[in-house]
Amino acid sequence: MLRVSGSVIELVKGDITELEVDAIVNAANSSLKMGGGVAGAILRKGGWSIQEECDRIGYCPVGGAVITGAGRLKARYVIHAVGPRMGEGDEDNKLRSATLNSLKLAEQHNVRSIAFPAISTGIFGFPKDRCAKIMLRTAVEYLQKGSRIERIIFCLYDDETYRIFEEEIERIKRELGQA
Repeated sequence: MLRVSGSVIELVKGDITELEVDAIVNAANSSLKMGGGVAGAILRKGGWSIQEECDRIGYCPVGGAVITGAGRLKARYVIHAVGPRMGEGDEDNKLRSATLNSLKLAEQHNVRSIAFPAISTGIFGFPKDRCAKIMLRTAVEYLQKGSRIERIIFCLYDDETYRIFEEEIERIKRELGQA
């Protein structure tokens, strides 16, 4: 766990759809079509109403984020963040933007707790170590500026991804004098 300006950032290994948080983040594509990976799990557990809301929104650019209800999930909202595909160019900045725009959208909807997956590390092919560094450091910088978000969780599905994020959070703790 990492403390930042009265908020906490923590890592959890498991299924993001099972978390009791105000919002979960979906690793979305620009067309907001929920197929496999995190999106498929959210659709299966949350129900078709989430996809219907996405269809009404229709599109979100890479680096952007949109919000819908969460259907039957424990969360109140799903924030659909569109991360980059490896090879499309400027991937690091696009992932940073997707993370930042998700946090801003959460703040606008009075979200106090939010859970992120490792965006773009599945079929989009983004390296997990770069993802961990970008997403965690973006969250720290965001909280350092002052936020009503109390808890940011990075929910990681497998041991390897958890370990990579854990190593990065330990580096950040040392830098911040929390080790």
